Order: sequence, then structure tokens, then C-alpha cells
Amino acid sequence: MKNPEKNPERLSEDAVKAYHGRKPYREFIATEGIPIHEVYAADCKTIEVAPWKRLGGSGCYINLAGRSDFLGSYVHEIPAKGESKVEQHLFDKMMYVVTGSGATTVELPDGRKRTFEWGVGGTFSIPLNAKHQHFNTSSTTPARLVAVTDAAIVIGMYRNPDFVFNNPAKFPERFGDDSLFNGEGEFKQYRPGRHQWQTHFVPDMASLELPVWKERGAGASNSITLVWSDNCMHSHISEFESGTYKKGHCHDAGAHIILVSGHGYSLLWKDGQDPLNTTRVDWERGCIYAPPDGPTFHQHFNTSNEPARYLVFGPFSSRRWDVLEESGMPKETADVSYKDGGMQVEYEDEDPRILDLFEKECEKRGTKSKMRGFLNQLGVKR
Repeated sequence: MKNPEKNPERLSEDAVKAYHGRKPYREFIATEGIPIHEVYAADCKTIEVAPWKRLGGSGCYINLAGRSDFLGSYVHEIPAKGESKVEQHLFDKMMYVVTGSGATTVELPDGRKRTFEWGVGGTFSIPLNAKHQHFNTSSTTPARLVAVTDAAIVIGMYRNPDFVFNNPAKFPERFGDDSLFNGEGEFKQYRPGRHQWQTHFVPDMASLELPVWKERGAGASNSITLVWSDNCMHSHISEFESGTYKKGHCHDAGAHIILVSGHGYSLLWKDGQDPLNTTRVDWERGCIYAPPDGPTFHQHFNTSNEPARYLVFGPFSSRRWDVLEESGMPKETADVSYKDGGMQVEYEDEDPRILDLFEKECEKRGTKSKMRGFLNQLGVKR
């Protein structure tokens, strides 16, 4: 072996690319031949797609600028009366139907097949490594589905697409009762913000009944944790009333947020930054975005005349299964004030300009803000 001090050699640019800082997931998606959108937020209803040879139909990858390195997302468009190719993979995947209607067939470990039908708002998970195929049942309208996966971790670890996509391993423990494909589920009651709904499929995420979680914000702030196909990815859905906003909270990056109903905006900032002049995401149904890397405060505001719902997919902790020791912490402090070691910004501690901005935004939309009266009831003076 040469002594590098006696024989200094500068590596070529190609050698540096080959041996330093490679990103297997990024390299894989670059071979797929579909657009890769590097964005902070995206409207999945209208984002550009292109023909997708591997899966059929059309698609695009969405690399959210605010993401962690643990998740990836893509949009898959299936043409009218079209179908996808059969697929299986060793990563977890959750899917939300943005437009259209159709059906998905999943092969069980014993070879039987189960088919469930979906429409806009339908949300489902594919049990680990199960063969599955999507069908568009409309003769006139394309169907679009947005998927959030932990493929970035799995492909990053194994660096072998054949192992990830053509592995014969079976995971019967992930399937549970066949009724879970019918939109049924199992409710596990713990306490507000920790209740669980375990299933494979929710026919309409906009109408799923949600328990009240009053500690998180104004009016009927509701939420439930979703455990999909007994996998390890985190998921929950939350709703808050028209003309209200939730309390700000802070946690590490990773969560991908999909808007299910309503319209409004979110403010995102880090400790010490100005919450009104850092990052703002305006959203409506079908949008996806992620808080930026590192612990970030974020706060959601509903300026519509209907309840706003957002669906969250995140890495590592389904709240049934914690992959990391630390991943069990945030769920226990989500509704505890940051002054007491938690994640939440109580209304009395927030920047008073936040309310002023919200009332102006509601006025632009023709929506009545309920927040000042609600804060007065709590004894919070503005």
C-alpha cells in the first residue's frame, strides 16, 4: 500500500462520485425515466407525470425539500380503463387517492386474492412484500394516487433492486383478518391523541370518525393514529374546525403531510426565527409537503368554510412498533407545553401577530374567524 503522504494523488471527479457520498435511493429513482420534482410542496392533482415503464401508466417522484432522508413519495396515474403492472417490494407503502376511482388486488401469502374498491379520499397500505395491482374502473377519467414509502431506507441499505422488488419472502403476520381489506378495522382505545385504528383500507379519509383531542387546539380538534398493515411507519389524521387554527408544535423532520379537506396555510419556523417571515405553505386538498429538516415549529390554519383534515405519514414509529428507542418520545409529549419539556406552543405563548394574520386571511376567503372568541374563553387576552 502506498503511503499517501509520499505519493499524493488527487482523485478524479469520476472516482469521487463512485466512492464518496453516493445515495442509492436517488440513483435508483434516476433510472426510472419519470420526472423527479425537487419541491417544498406539491399539488398531486396537477403535478407533471410521464409514462412509467416499470409500473405502467404514468408517474413522477416527489422529493420534498423539507423531508428527512427516511421517506420518499411519488404520484402514480392510471389511465381510464387502465391498470398498473403487478408489483411487490420489501418496503412499506401507504397510498392516498387524489383523483378518480378504481380497485386494488392484493395477493395473500396462501395465494388467495382480495380486491377492494376505492375513490377520492380512499387510503390504504400494502402489506409488506405482497403482490398487488391497481385498476382504473372509470372509462373516462384517469386516477391519481400518491404514495409515501420508506423505500429510501430499504434501497439505501441493500442497494439491490432485484432483492427489494423480486424477493419471495412472505410476511403472513402483516395481513391480519381479511375484513381489514373491506374498510373494517380494530379500534384500540388509550387516551386522547393516542387512540389507534388498525386496518389496511379506509374508503374515505374525509369521513372517518375521529375522537376528540381538545388539548391540541380550538374547537373540535380531533385525531386518531392509524396503524396500517401492522407496519412500522407512523400515520395519523387530524381535523380542526372552520375558522380556527391548531396550536403550534415542534418535532424532528420526516413527516409527510397530505391535505384531505379544506384549505388554509401552515407556518414553519425554527427556534429563534420569525414565525411570520420564515416559511409558509398554502394548501388545499391533494397537496403534500413536509416540515424541514431538524426540529421545526409548525402551525396549521384553516381558512375554509369546512373542517380541514390532514393525513400524516412518517418514519419509524407506528405507535404500535417503535423502530428507534427515541421514536417513542414525541407521541407522549405532543400535547405538552414546550415550557414543560413537551412539543407544543400554548396559545398564550404564541406570537400575537399570528392571530392578526389569521383574521386577515379569513377575511380574504370570506370565512369567519372563531379564534378571538375562543381565546377569550380560555382567558388568553389579545
